[in-house]
This record gives sequence, C-alpha cells and structure tokens, in this order.
Amino acid sequence: MTASRQRVLTASLILIGIVIVGFFGLRTLHALREFREHRPPPPFAPDSAQLETDVELIRDWMTIPYIARTYSLPVKKLYEALEIPRKGNDEKSLAQLNEQYFRQAPGTVIKIVKAVILANQPQRSPESDETPIAPVTVIPPQP
Repeated sequence: MTASRQRVLTASLILIGIVIVGFFGLRTLHALREFREHRPPPPFAPDSAQLETDVELIRDWMTIPYIARTYSLPVKKLYEALEIPRKGNDEKSLAQLNEQYFRQAPGTVIKIVKAVILANQPQRSPESDETPIAPVTVIPPQP
C-alpha cells in the first residue's frame, strides 16, 4: 500500500468516526433535553390541602394511576368512567388509550378524565380557600 493511499484511508476512517460520534452525540443531547422536561410525581398526601385541583394541568402523556394519585381519586373510578379495562392499561398514556379505544374522537379520554375529577372534587367557595363552616342556629330560651 502506498503512502498516499494510506493517508486517504486514514483520513476517511477519521471522518467516518467523527460523523458517528456527532450523530450519537446529538441523539444523546436530544434524549437529555427530553428527560429534563419530565418532573417527578407529587408527594402522596391524601389528607393534605396541597392536593392538585386544577384539571387544566392534565396532559396526554400522563397515565391513569398518575392522575389518580395526583388528584386523590380511586383508579377504579377513572377506568369505570372511561369504560375500559384496567388490565394492561396502567402503563399507557392518555394519548395511547385514546388512540386504542377512541380513535375516531381525539381528546375524548382527557375530557372524560377531567369531568370525573371535577365531579369528585370537594366544592370550595371562590372567595376563600378556608373550609366552609355551618351556620350556627340559635335556640331561644323557653319560658
């Protein structure tokens, strides 16, 4: 093998190596960026006043067990409202469930889940975050 052929082969192999490193490096950066967007689930505290109540925060990447835990609802109630079996669906996102069971109606699963959560939330007055107090009934003394 001549010296010029050897240089061309070496340069070609180095160039191929740089392309491979660049390709997988960009894939790694993309995966890292996607990983950082996900947040851990909120701490589970059923008696806490810190439970989530805003249904507009529900996204199609969430799963039924995640939503049930976040909004303090039984998983069974959500599956019953959706009229789908729980077996094999705990790991599927709302988008995947919609694609599988409600293909003709996009967004149906999210609408049903939001409606169930709103129907099962305790009602609070918009002016105050305090727990409502029952009115006091005064009984007049008997003569």
